[in-house]
Amino acid sequence: MKNNVAITIERLYGSAGREIGEKVAEMLGIHSYDHELIEMAAKRSGMSTEMLYQADEKATNSFLYSMALGAASHGSAMFGFDVPINDRLFMTQSEIINELSQKESCVIVGRSADYVLRDYPYLLSVFVFADEEKRMKRISQRQGCSLGNAKILMNKTDKRRIKYYNFYTGKKWGKTDSYHLSIDSSILGVDGTARVIAEMALNLDNKKLV
Repeated sequence: MKNNVAITIERLYGSAGREIGEKVAEMLGIHSYDHELIEMAAKRSGMSTEMLYQADEKATNSFLYSMALGAASHGSAMFGFDVPINDRLFMTQSEIINELSQKESCVIVGRSADYVLRDYPYLLSVFVFADEEKRMKRISQRQGCSLGNAKILMNKTDKRRIKYYNFYTGKKWGKTDSYHLSIDSSILGVDGTARVIAEMALNLDNKKLV
């Protein structure tokens, strides 16, 4: 790719968003970042990897989130003993996401990356959703649990992601006009959905921006 195109993917739990992101990256010959961002944040901040996994994509009840947003938008982290680990993780991951977009084309799954990169000219923001029954079946198969437990896990995870996204961005998670593309992965499947996203990314790469 000629330009550093950043493809961000927010996703309903069970919609195969992570797998689609990996497939898009494979099709375009670029990297996909998901849990890798936690490892990178741990290395940079010196915080415990296990602790960061517990805090990942979870909002705090802190009044310091505005400071986190300000620090992230200026490309710097502001740490202190009063800053909750969730906010510290958001700041560090945002810093890393900004740096990745500057040095390479990449796919970034979750972490409100579409908001973090909202001013980046070569951004393609995607929201992946799917039919509820298909999501439940996918979760059930992946987790080895009943459909009833899959539904509970699905709703719990979605609520957590909604809270995280809305808290740190001030926007509404999943709202159509917040993304360049909202796509139902239950129609085309993982490969077909990935092809649509990859094609859009290539078109963006070739577009002359004013």
